Amino acid sequence: MARRKESDRAQQNNDDSDSNPNDELEEEPDFDDPEGYEDDISEQDLMGDLIRQRPKETDGVESIVVIDGVPQVGPERIEKLQNVLKKLFQKFGKITNEYYPLNPDGSTKGHVFIEYSNASEALEVLKGTNGYKFDKNHTFTVNLLTDFEKYNDILDKWENPVPQPFKEQGCLQYYLLDQDACDQFSVVYEQGDKVAVYLNTQPEPSLLEERPRWTETLVRWSPLGTYLATFHAKGIALWGGEKFQQIVRFSHPGVQFIDFSPCEKYLVSFSPLADSRATDEPQAIIIWDVLSGLKRRAFNADKSQALPIFKWSHDDKYFARMGVDMLSVYETPSFGLLDKKSIKVQGIRDFAWSPTDNTIAYWVGEEKDTPARVTLLELPSRNEVRVKNLFSVADCKMYWQKSGDYLCVKVDRYAKLRKDKSDIKYSGIYYNLEVFHMREKQIPVDSVEIKETIQAFAWEPVGTKFAVIHGEPPSTSVSFYEVKTGQTPTMVKKYERKPCNQLYWAPSGQFIVLAGLRSMSGALEFVDTQDFTVMNTGEHFMATDVEWDPTGRYVSTAVSWWGHKVDNAYWLWSFQGRILKRVALDKFCQLQWRPRPPSLLSAQQIKDIKKSLKKYSAQFEVKDRLKMTKASKELVEKRRKLMQEYEDLRKQKQEEYAEQRRRRIELRNNVDTDETEGRGGELEEETVEFFIKEETTFIDE
Repeated sequence: MARRKESDRAQQNNDDSDSNPNDELEEEPDFDDPEGYEDDISEQDLMGDLIRQRPKETDGVESIVVIDGVPQVGPERIEKLQNVLKKLFQKFGKITNEYYPLNPDGSTKGHVFIEYSNASEALEVLKGTNGYKFDKNHTFTVNLLTDFEKYNDILDKWENPVPQPFKEQGCLQYYLLDQDACDQFSVVYEQGDKVAVYLNTQPEPSLLEERPRWTETLVRWSPLGTYLATFHAKGIALWGGEKFQQIVRFSHPGVQFIDFSPCEKYLVSFSPLADSRATDEPQAIIIWDVLSGLKRRAFNADKSQALPIFKWSHDDKYFARMGVDMLSVYETPSFGLLDKKSIKVQGIRDFAWSPTDNTIAYWVGEEKDTPARVTLLELPSRNEVRVKNLFSVADCKMYWQKSGDYLCVKVDRYAKLRKDKSDIKYSGIYYNLEVFHMREKQIPVDSVEIKETIQAFAWEPVGTKFAVIHGEPPSTSVSFYEVKTGQTPTMVKKYERKPCNQLYWAPSGQFIVLAGLRSMSGALEFVDTQDFTVMNTGEHFMATDVEWDPTGRYVSTAVSWWGHKVDNAYWLWSFQGRILKRVALDKFCQLQWRPRPPSLLSAQQIKDIKKSLKKYSAQFEVKDRLKMTKASKELVEKRRKLMQEYEDLRKQKQEEYAEQRRRRIELRNNVDTDETEGRGGELEEETVEFFIKEETTFIDE
């Protein structure tokens, strides 16, 4: 606050004295900092939003692009050229100025200067039009105006970069070397204050690592199990190796969501708190290089989009996002648009990558007289390999089989449509399953009609079956279909009136858990789909999560503190539905199995192993018996030790009690109450009877 001049204060004092000499003069408060005070709050923390908007020396220069390779035309064709170029370049942002240098005869010189409203729009022009083929004789070369100064400052003498010291990270895949192929799992409990990693040994899991405040919210394993990601206010940290040391960290304040690419090369982080309209440098979505820890590209976010905003191809070569009437596919490692432009798709509603091929499936909603359609698009050629038109469509959802052999599109159809001013209402809803046979010639499509409401759908990960939960609770049914080459999917089994709302296939197929989570009280049913035998049934009351281990030998069920505030625990089951372990933890939040990478064995080798499994099973049974015997001995020894500790503690407390007897009698007015309290020696027993009521019953003879 600005302080008044001494003369002004004196004048005011005189005026006050003249008006009322009896009033006391109030001393003005002193807003100066005390002597020795140090201001440790940075300007960035105090007013970061304003600082980002302050003018810079390069403002107005960074937003200018220079386009070379423009056709050289005479004065009579300049206006036409300007209209064509303006139509092309105004797609990237607001053009505030443009300049066409001319020769003395009035013809263009072949390059153009265009100024945009901000630097980020100029960068988009650079990424989207550099190398753009305008016609068969002209290809654009686009640069920022600031690049010329950068290239002028190149040193005349080359200086070799300083090599960075090698950082030993240990074996990040050590967990795959376990002789018994035991899997690891992470547990978050005490409301996220503690994280532990266990090895699923039998009969008791072994604790590998436990740390307080390891994460601030939750943890997540990478798709191949190499890294453990933890969430923090300032960003993400990745951990790995036998001691779970920190491998790399990514600074992204306010991050709440991450997504790994399938091969773990890249990490996408999303911060909803970041400014989604940042003009200088986007901060909402950042793509990182996992090995180097470097930022590869940043994007603004449309908060209305569903997560994940970006979806990856199976080999990390491409990633895509959906916009308004467009599908933008980016390629790595350049992180630029594929072929420098987005794919125009009028009315696109959703898309999904094939898990094994660079093929995108997307669907387009109905528009007036144009039917909805599902399209299979091959990349990078952009060749439409299959198009399926659909009529009377309210909604669609796509499900790829893990092996990429089949695609199922669940189509919600309607009998009647009514349009209000701001809403569309459907009636007479029924469902179709459109199954695409991806490995067959011309990709035939079969249809299965289901009249009842579909609650859940799931493909068998390795195999040709899929399961559907349909109907309204409590009369839901579960139907299993099998898909064969050249045939319509046939129903092979139907279970009536099953209390379930979720389907969980084992990673290797064949076995499935029918689960009734949350409102269905945690009912579980373990089914072998080879002959559709119900192996076992169980219940984990109010269970919120079910997850298979990567090998398909164990299943975990959990009641998360995030879903319910009581009875928080996780249980471990065998694949046959036998309960193995019940673990109750205070404010238990999350259990996640550590994934495994795909097997290096070929399909034929796996088939041969399955054929000769009986030869190996005898060895495994002997090993299991020895392990259980050893475990039994260890368990007996552990119980004996606990019993001995209890006996020692009991003896110690009895001695202390005897030593304090004299003191207790003194404190109780020299009355020995040990006998009366312990054995009731001075107590009198009294029996009291009460008359309650009297009833009379007449019996007819």
